[in-house]
Amino acid sequence: MTAENPRSPADRLDDDDYPAYTMGRAAAMLGTTPGFLRAIGEARLITPLRSEGGHRRYSRYQLRIAARARELVDQGTPVEAACRIIILEDQLEEARRLNEQMRRGGDKVQPEAEA
Repeated sequence: MTAENPRSPADRLDDDDYPAYTMGRAAAMLGTTPGFLRAIGEARLITPLRSEGGHRRYSRYQLRIAARARELVDQGTPVEAACRIIILEDQLEEARRLNEQMRRGGDKVQPEAEA
C-alpha cells in the first residue's frame, strides 16, 4: 500500500464507487450504447470519472443509476425526462429520510453527502 493509494486492490472490488468499468464495458453490461451513457452524462445524471488518458470510467453505483434511466427510456420516456425523474426520486428519498430522522427526535439531522 502506498500513501497515494492506501487501499489494496481487493478493497476496491467491494467499493460501489470505484470507477472500474470503461464506457464500452458499461454500455455492454447495460445493453445500451456509449451514446446513451454520454447523453445521461450530459443531462448530469451521472458524472463518470476519467482515467489518466481521459477515458470515461464508471462505478457500479453509476451503472445502477444508468440502468434505471434505461428502464425509463425503454418505456418511452425521453432521456432528459428520465434523468430528471431519477434526480427527483433521489431528492424525494432524501427528504423522506430526513423527515423520518426528525420524527424520531434526531436533533442532528444532516443530509447525506452527494455522490
